Amino acid sequence: MRLGLFTGCLPRLSLEAIAEWSARQGYDALEVAAWPTAATEAGYAAHIDVAGMTGDEIARVRGVLTRNGLTLSAISYYANNLHGDDAERERIHRHLLACVDAAAALEVPCVGTFVGRDASRSVADNLARAQRHLPPLVEYAAARGIRLVIENCPMESWHPDGYPGNLAYSPELWDWLSGLGLYLNFDPSHLVWLGIDPIDALRPRLERGQVLHVQAKDIEIDDRARTRYGFFGKTVGRQAPEDVGWWRYRVPGRGLLDWNRLVDTLYAGGFDGVVAVEHEDPVWGGSEERIKQGLQIAAGTLRPLIL
Repeated sequence: MRLGLFTGCLPRLSLEAIAEWSARQGYDALEVAAWPTAATEAGYAAHIDVAGMTGDEIARVRGVLTRNGLTLSAISYYANNLHGDDAERERIHRHLLACVDAAAALEVPCVGTFVGRDASRSVADNLARAQRHLPPLVEYAAARGIRLVIENCPMESWHPDGYPGNLAYSPELWDWLSGLGLYLNFDPSHLVWLGIDPIDALRPRLERGQVLHVQAKDIEIDDRARTRYGFFGKTVGRQAPEDVGWWRYRVPGRGLLDWNRLVDTLYAGGFDGVVAVEHEDPVWGGSEERIKQGLQIAAGTLRPLIL
């Protein structure tokens, strides 16, 4: 098992700068964010230009990794693959397939993404649409030796009322994903606020070989605030769909997850991939310095556990 980080939290830094800093902090691998380069103006990260994956770009990326003793665990583009607008969904799919091509060129085993959802349709309608739209993506990746790993984030910010916007948030849906040939990028933090025990959910997925990548993120829950707002969160005072008011994500070591048990469960289940820190902690955010401090806290928590 190796310790990695997801580069999306440092969108303004180059891949070179992130690799050099990460290696010094004891990280072994990078899950690289690869949004379209045009999206960087909106704050998204494009640390690899998958649309311009020339021989020179391949050599550049390999050189960065070699110099810093790092590996790539995944190339990731977390977008709504069931977007309700046909033209936008097709654009998303084209870029995801470019990520697959880049992963194949760089010999990276996984491409990370979401399933998504058309928020104007019912869950049943979305599941039926997924049966049409997702298999061609899986087949394209498989033909190139790449597997698509789906993060189990509910993406409540994609729904106008804060309901799940990514149909991959529960073990029931993971069974459905498996039937489509999709794998998991397992993130335990999302399960806690949904009332799902992450260890109990993880064990059978390891037995079935469905977990190919892990994201490490923690969570903090305010029980008194939940008593005020209820499970679905703020209503009158909500500033954004994700502004639920009673929970927030934290870096590993600053939340309530038992990382010793989680990592031990991964080892017991035979997982030998990358555990990549995903930094979405508002306490350790807001500036490059604070984000890096958060990543140092995460490394200090996880590094002694990942041998």
